[in-house]
Amino acid sequence: MDTTTLIGDALQLPPNAIGYEVSRFLSTHYPTRALIEDSGVLSGLEEYSRAGHCALTLKEGPYNQQQGRWLGPGLGLLDAGQQTWYEVAWQGYALQVLAMFWSEGMNASQHYFVLAASREVAERFIDAVGAWNMELRDEVLVFDSGHWHKDPVLFHAIKGATLDNLVLRGSLKDDIVADLSGFFAARETYERYGVPWKRGVLLVGPPGNGKTHAVKAIVNALGQDCLYVKSFRSQAPDEYSIRAVFERARLSAPCILVLEDLDSLITGNNRSFFLNELDGFAGNAGILTLATTNHPERLDPAIVDRPSRFDRKYPFDLPAAEERRSYIAQWNLTLQPELRLDDDAAGRIAEETDGFSFAYLKELFLSATMRWMTLAQPGAMAGIMTEQVEALRAQMVSSALLPEPDPEPNDQSGGFMPHGGAMFHWGPQTRIATTRAERSGGRHRR
Repeated sequence: MDTTTLIGDALQLPPNAIGYEVSRFLSTHYPTRALIEDSGVLSGLEEYSRAGHCALTLKEGPYNQQQGRWLGPGLGLLDAGQQTWYEVAWQGYALQVLAMFWSEGMNASQHYFVLAASREVAERFIDAVGAWNMELRDEVLVFDSGHWHKDPVLFHAIKGATLDNLVLRGSLKDDIVADLSGFFAARETYERYGVPWKRGVLLVGPPGNGKTHAVKAIVNALGQDCLYVKSFRSQAPDEYSIRAVFERARLSAPCILVLEDLDSLITGNNRSFFLNELDGFAGNAGILTLATTNHPERLDPAIVDRPSRFDRKYPFDLPAAEERRSYIAQWNLTLQPELRLDDDAAGRIAEETDGFSFAYLKELFLSATMRWMTLAQPGAMAGIMTEQVEALRAQMVSSALLPEPDPEPNDQSGGFMPHGGAMFHWGPQTRIATTRAERSGGRHRR
């Protein structure tokens, strides 16, 4: 084994021996250099270099495998090291970084071996790259498939979302803004009165009624770093992902941790671990956990009913006639004059769409507009929309007749309902969730 064959020879070893043998080889061949092995902080080294903070050169001799990652239209590719030996110029120092990727059991991870003139220089370099990686620069941090990545597209989608054009019932919009707007500025107040400086908010309601838009608008309005969890699923058990999510949130605090479709993230297998991370001994100071669910009946009462976890639940019900009229009026203003409805037609459509979600109302306008474009007859829009209402209502009925999906294979609980799960009914007055145990005078514990 020599420097030209080190990478290939090491990858032939058993996974649990690779790190040891590479470290031993480097210590032997570079006795005057300090060696530190890093298992993740340097994962953004190429981005750090691209931003001009250091210069990377591929070391001559070994074969260097790199993987190109497309950054988006007009941004080109970023070559990321898979099995790569870099020579690094950083703040007047010459370092070497050997990046290697291998799997151990169900876990696949990147390892970095840093050679520097002294341990102090190596530590300062790792700390500089790590601190730069922690910063979000017009990006949202997204967790998926067991890893974090930065998403500028989602960031710009959030920046374009406001609560101004969101139609909600009564004072719900103002209640949410008033509740959350002062949280991040109130740390001293929380501490003065002995209240943990953290919040948990759950947006509850059937699909298509503005929860996702509200999340984006809330994140935009609060102006804090956002961490978005797409899935806990990976090759490793969910516990590894859940720990990684909350560890990063604690490092990033104050921040907003978004858990969309919470009922799909939590299973019978990962529920206890999730609860421990949510309000266990580690503490989550400065974290606003903002979650949504379409199916609260699938969530354990230990999640939805314990105030220390989600202290506020906001209902996003199907829109009543007043909300439908407001939504239709907003859409009507965006149409070209020849497509617009008069007041009588707009009121009639609002009455005809009882039971429609906001998503179906949007689909109504889009599908009706496309049909009108084939006719291009001024004044025909009202009749087309009435026809489309019936077509969409038939679609809604057809969808409602589809069988419910079976529980996920790794959810051995068989669902929470048989064990005292929360009972919800979607309707115009949905406000409170009660559990079987509560109705019988019992109590739930985790």
